Amino acid sequence: MRVVKRDLIEAVEGYKSIMCPASLADESERGFIIPIGGGEDRVKEMQIHRRFVEMSGGADAYIVVIPTASMLDQTGPDYHRIFSSLGAGNVDFLPITHRADCDNPEFSKMLDKATGIFMTGGNQVRLSAILGGTLVAQKIRRRNAAGVPVAGTSAGASIMSEHMVAGGADNEAPAEGTVSLAPGIGLTNAVIIDQHFTQRNRLGRLLTASSYNPFLVGLGIDEDTAAFIGPDNVLEVVGSGTVTVVDASQLTHSSMWDARPGEALSLLGLRLDVMGEGCRYDLKARVGYPPQEHLPICTLPVSDV
Repeated sequence: MRVVKRDLIEAVEGYKSIMCPASLADESERGFIIPIGGGEDRVKEMQIHRRFVEMSGGADAYIVVIPTASMLDQTGPDYHRIFSSLGAGNVDFLPITHRADCDNPEFSKMLDKATGIFMTGGNQVRLSAILGGTLVAQKIRRRNAAGVPVAGTSAGASIMSEHMVAGGADNEAPAEGTVSLAPGIGLTNAVIIDQHFTQRNRLGRLLTASSYNPFLVGLGIDEDTAAFIGPDNVLEVVGSGTVTVVDASQLTHSSMWDARPGEALSLLGLRLDVMGEGCRYDLKARVGYPPQEHLPICTLPVSDV
């Protein structure tokens, strides 16, 4: 029995090291986690990218872009141009196209130096299949735990959580079988994220995903919109769209457990908030706040010089 117990403990610890958020070092503060709903402005004001560059250090920044989710050769160079144009001191991208690439020691060194990490859009299943359980995924978690902001757009947003929306039907009504889930890289275990939310009519599949595990807060993020999640687990909405927050923790009834495939679900006691720019949401207390009640958490301190 002692051997079985020891083996179980070792297995759990191994899983935690691969999938769960990295432990914070003493007196350190986790970096921001910044899921973006895709389709962000990359030409005009570039508000979301601008804030990310500032958080990463501005002229002193070293931003590492991971374009793995995309099949397009130009994705990495495009973000190099964008972040450089916004004043980032140094920008590199990791040309990771196969799992074996994640063992490249040079890539580990680049991530060790990074002051900001950005994961592009594309296919989140491709991204998780290549990065999941690798040294690169572990390094991203550890750098975030050490204070480095990590942003991701579209597929790069979905993979941030421990449980990831891998696909599903775009419809308004929650129904059994309308969403498929897969492991993400585990920067946070508090939320589940869907992107291109309003534009692709994804409320139904986020409600379904939330019904699978009511502990998780569901975040439906519109295009050109981001949720800047701080180390205190309070998020601020930035961008031109909205973030829809689904809190299923107080469900009084769910028909999920015996629903047939395609059958509409009954979910009673569900709470839903729709938040525009400047609104904040406390993921621990599960309470939203309008913009005027709080100063923006993403505002950087102003120098007296």
